[in-house]
Amino acid sequence: MLSWLIFILGYQNHLNVMKRILPFLFAMLSLAVNSQTADTVNIVEIDPGAFQKVDLEASFPGGLDGWRKYLEQNLNPNVPVENDAPIGIYTVVVQFIVDKTGAISDIKTLTNFGYGMEQEVLRIMKKSPMWTPARQNNKPVSAYRKQPITFVLDHETIEIIMHEKYILYTGMDNIIMVKVDKLKNEDLEVSMSQGTVELSDDGTFHLRVNNPGKAILFINSKKRKKEIGSVYFIVKKKK
Repeated sequence: MLSWLIFILGYQNHLNVMKRILPFLFAMLSLAVNSQTADTVNIVEIDPGAFQKVDLEASFPGGLDGWRKYLEQNLNPNVPVENDAPIGIYTVVVQFIVDKTGAISDIKTLTNFGYGMEQEVLRIMKKSPMWTPARQNNKPVSAYRKQPITFVLDHETIEIIMHEKYILYTGMDNIIMVKVDKLKNEDLEVSMSQGTVELSDDGTFHLRVNNPGKAILFINSKKRKKEIGSVYFIVKKKK
């Protein structure tokens, strides 16, 4: 059975911060913020008069603590579990406009993981209280805002050990360890939605993928002839 944790990263360049937080994901609820100063902002105004870049981002009432409390009280983290999402880390990004009064509109998700996650994020955003509006030249303005919400799905009987959690790279061997309670690796049948997987003599699995995007690892029991679980990976180009 899947278990879950959620952590929230405050601003658009959250992925770099996530790399620093990943070792602690399964132990705590984490928060991080990145900001930018006025002299580094490139102001771009687009229809219907909402800014993309501002001196001061719009913020949730109560700041990060208020945002976390709102998610804990309103977000249903079991949605992807109930929809049989694979083990993995899913960062749903939602974009919306906060107008100069603090009301939000034009809410849409920029990701498409499925398993009900985007719909759940849209649901809680539509019932959100008023935000503190963005400021430009020390005046409240309407502005676009991107907010990431990350679901972390774990499994009580499966453990995946790898250098960079749930990240694969193209054109190289990605070495992982798969531990399943009460089963040896030779009793497992492992396949992938794209690429190849081989079991080495030392008990590790070597995953090789060709195309960036995503890949799903399917873990089955040879004896029981049934799927034990699946794992979602983000696939990146080799640097």
